[in-house]
Amino acid sequence: MSYLRPLAASAVLFGVTGTAALADLTADQVWQDWTTYLEEFGYRITADESRSGDTLTIRDLAMEMALPEGEGAVSMRMGQVEFVENGDGTVTVVLPETMPIAIAASDDEAQQVTMTLEMTHEALEMIVSGTPEAMQYSYDAEAVTMALTDLRAGEETPEIRAAQIRLEDLNGTSRTALGETTRAVQQNMTAGPVTYDLDFTDPTEGGTLVFSGSLANATFAGTGAIPESFDTNDMSAALRDGFRFDSRMEYQTGSTVYRFEDDGDVLEGANGSDRGTITSSIGPDGLRYGGAGEGVTIAISSSDMPFPVDLSMARMGFDIAMPVIESETMQDYAVGMELAEFTMPDQLWSLFDPGAQLPRDPATLKLDLSGKGRLFVDLFDPEQMANIESSESAPGEVESLTLHDLTLDVAGATLTGEGAFKFDQTDTESFGGAPAPEGEVDLRLVGGNGLLDKLIAMGLVPQDQATGVRMMMGLFARSGPGEDELVSKIEVTEDGQVLANGQRIK
Repeated sequence: MSYLRPLAASAVLFGVTGTAALADLTADQVWQDWTTYLEEFGYRITADESRSGDTLTIRDLAMEMALPEGEGAVSMRMGQVEFVENGDGTVTVVLPETMPIAIAASDDEAQQVTMTLEMTHEALEMIVSGTPEAMQYSYDAEAVTMALTDLRAGEETPEIRAAQIRLEDLNGTSRTALGETTRAVQQNMTAGPVTYDLDFTDPTEGGTLVFSGSLANATFAGTGAIPESFDTNDMSAALRDGFRFDSRMEYQTGSTVYRFEDDGDVLEGANGSDRGTITSSIGPDGLRYGGAGEGVTIAISSSDMPFPVDLSMARMGFDIAMPVIESETMQDYAVGMELAEFTMPDQLWSLFDPGAQLPRDPATLKLDLSGKGRLFVDLFDPEQMANIESSESAPGEVESLTLHDLTLDVAGATLTGEGAFKFDQTDTESFGGAPAPEGEVDLRLVGGNGLLDKLIAMGLVPQDQATGVRMMMGLFARSGPGEDELVSKIEVTEDGQVLANGQRIK
């Protein structure tokens, strides 16, 4: 939900930034850096300042920011913060052990939504070094916890027994360097374990959800640039002014358990992985988001299922990249996914293959494609997106597509493919209103006929349908050099012809 976005800016409280340059810093300079940074994010700051010797004390510190499109506001009250000059050119920041965060907003149904979060720390130490133009915040803590203590949506109040995330053995640095028009940021953090817990009851339906998990040896690294004119209510303008942020999170092992119960029905399960990564980036050149896990296990059971199901994969991953702002030039896009060495239990196989006629070797699905395209609108501009939706017009166009890898290996058959196409935006007549493609794709199928024979014997594919499938394979494919191997080259020419292995089919 949009009103959660400002919480990211509160990360400044545990390290806003700098380079490792050594020079004398004063408490006033660090406090000024705080206020400047937060104001760049759109926060309005109020506080009382007093000075005693080497200590600058900030009392009744409060921050408030309006949410986009009049949806509400987020406010944070920190009470008292101290900036203590250490005499060696560094400054120690002393934060209160408990910091409440209040959010008031409107949901999609125009209901007033209010929530209260509480950020707490144990033995947090934060030291700032560097220069006024380039500061480094070094911090460590036994633990930092963010907990949701209250949530109300209209007249409804969910019963929340637990809703928190806790980072133990936290250590990191956060740097910033002021440029002519942007602030460069760099963040590095390690923590472990990271635990999360959720336990609540839906006030409308009465269902209960219990959800908990942990990550071991988590690391986070991020770099970015924040323009001086940064406005959280106008991300399109911020991106055009150079806003960007790239991040990568890794962990060694992860596990999650959950249980959902509603009106006597129960769904519960557990997920795990040996290691994983999550990457994200956003900037003028687009948005990218991806994740991968290795040694993935999934266990599910339900009162509606005849038996528990245990699934596993050697690797599971995805990757998505796309433009986000209007452009006259083409930008990159990409889609990728992978399910490697997928296995499922014999009980599940037996539902459709009780005689074990199909090979039960681990299955693999992989898709990797990319290309060039451009948008006619800014995705973060609500007015432009509303106009596109009401007019039912296309938000952009695709110039090219490259299939780097298509792999489907299942039940003794393997399909692979690769190819590339470009699209003529001026020709929307040759292919039923779509831009005319030009290019080719090469496909290879091994074991396809053998799999089809087994499906016929099992009664899953009627003989007449199988005959039609073989006729189609004969039209689009030819025999390859190996046993039970079919290959196919599908071409679309510049003049609109479609060829299969050199034979015209359109």
